[in-house]
Amino acid sequence: MSERLVREDGPLVVVEGLTVDFTTGEESVRAVDGLSFSLDAGRAIGLVGESGSGKSTVAAALLGLHRGTGAEVGGTVLVNGTDVGTASDRELRALRGAVAAMVFQDPLSSLDPYYAVGDQIAEVYRVHTDASRKAARARAVEVLDRVGIPDAARRSRSRPHEFSGGMRQRALIAMALACEPRLLIADEPTTALDVTVQAQILDLLHDLRRETGMGLLLVTHDVGVAAESVDEVLVMRHGRQVETGTVGEVLGTPREAYTRALLAAVPRVDSPLTRPSGPHPARPAIEDGTAHPVGAHRDDAVLLEAVDLRREFKRGRTTVAAVDGVSLTVRPGETLGIVGESGSGKTTLGRMLVRLLDPTAGQLRYRDTDIGTLSEKELRPYRRELQMVFQDPVSSLNPRRSIGESVADPLRAAGVLDQARTVARVRELLERVGLDPDRYDRYPHEFSGGQRQRVGIARALAAEPRLIVCDEPVSALDVTTQAQVTALLAELQRELGLALVFIAHDLAVVRHVSDRVAVMRAGRIVEQGTVDEVYGAPSDPYTRQLLAAVPALDPAVAAERRAARTGLRKDVAVA
Repeated sequence: MSERLVREDGPLVVVEGLTVDFTTGEESVRAVDGLSFSLDAGRAIGLVGESGSGKSTVAAALLGLHRGTGAEVGGTVLVNGTDVGTASDRELRALRGAVAAMVFQDPLSSLDPYYAVGDQIAEVYRVHTDASRKAARARAVEVLDRVGIPDAARRSRSRPHEFSGGMRQRALIAMALACEPRLLIADEPTTALDVTVQAQILDLLHDLRRETGMGLLLVTHDVGVAAESVDEVLVMRHGRQVETGTVGEVLGTPREAYTRALLAAVPRVDSPLTRPSGPHPARPAIEDGTAHPVGAHRDDAVLLEAVDLRREFKRGRTTVAAVDGVSLTVRPGETLGIVGESGSGKTTLGRMLVRLLDPTAGQLRYRDTDIGTLSEKELRPYRRELQMVFQDPVSSLNPRRSIGESVADPLRAAGVLDQARTVARVRELLERVGLDPDRYDRYPHEFSGGQRQRVGIARALAAEPRLIVCDEPVSALDVTTQAQVTALLAELQRELGLALVFIAHDLAVVRHVSDRVAVMRAGRIVEQGTVDEVYGAPSDPYTRQLLAAVPALDPAVAAERRAARTGLRKDVAVA
């Protein structure tokens, strides 16, 4: 390789006065405004901030990915001595992959669904080297094995859809490592992954950096992820640098108010609980003159009960039990948290609890009626009282209909209000969840992720339910938006006496919103109890593994947890 591509002296990355402007029509938006930082080989820096802060725009600028997009890039970006702004297209191609590689947030959009994973890695390797097909194939298997893909030679022939989310992310990291880059840029590499899979990916990045001496630029909205993974932190807001320093300084003694607010919004498993306790107030009367006397229920009353609930799915000639003998109760006005990894059966269970899925076996009692065996016609009186807020508001909202019309659907289905009263009620609901009622006629794409989730909550509330199942409602949101949505749910619960089932893989979030917690694994509940019982003295090794994988804001504690995780994984494997 040329001297230009392999440079050992000086910082690996130097960014000075970086600006990036995007123009839409006659309007110009400055996404990055005068950013400067440097990164040495073997070191890691985290770009931290909320959605829209400009983090990913900075990451793309390091590889010259804005070239040809119409974006205006100013300032200086040097990567391994190459001036990205003035480099020729040929020099940029040589830089990408061979010197600096990027791991994107969504591996499904980065991997070709029609080709085997190993073939895609081999192709990247051949583009940047003179390797034969056989050598490239061997290199693909080698890096897949290095990132922890079991039976790498066989799995290299699998297509992306045959990999789990965590394995696809590992495959992307393997692709990035194929040419032994000096710089790895990871853009939200653990967003929406299970806490244990997230910990494995972060541990992998840590080990790779230690073994290869590569530099790491980590883009994340999760401050805890940064604490686990980097040496320095650069906090961004509205395209500008707010604060920078070592990870211990920024997270331990932040100077700026915005950084302190960002840290305060992070849910933790070791902080004092502030969730209000005691009985919830009685629910106010609704428009037909009836009232739900939630506040009048005894503390031990049961609103919903599952007894040995089971759900099977056919996979060819085999039958798979996604939920296998689950028993639980939900009381009026309380929140039951359900945690577990992807594939544990959480979502299937949640859909059964509101009868969006029929149980294969077992009983589902709602207000002393077994609704698990009711026909759709018999179920209609209960539909309004059992609602669900889905994980992805983009897919659950019709993009061709205004958000006001989507929120109005449950009201129109009930047929109790005329058009004028329906519109008035929807405007009231939008305002209730913190949205401008004048945006009734706007479409989902015109709202942020957190705002779309508020629309989903408003739609669930329109039916005036007694119980809402929330399926991963904050998993892809940044920490401040996440805190706003969970605070909204808690406020609504206190005012309306709602029972909530809160499904999530994030144990810290579940701890802060729940009264009781059930831990699921492989379709079964392995442990359940009060928050204090499950988090304070977990009895099952799997629960202890989940808790050990939760990111810690203290870098020293994060290092201790990383060292302890290997032993816990062995315990779970034996259990």
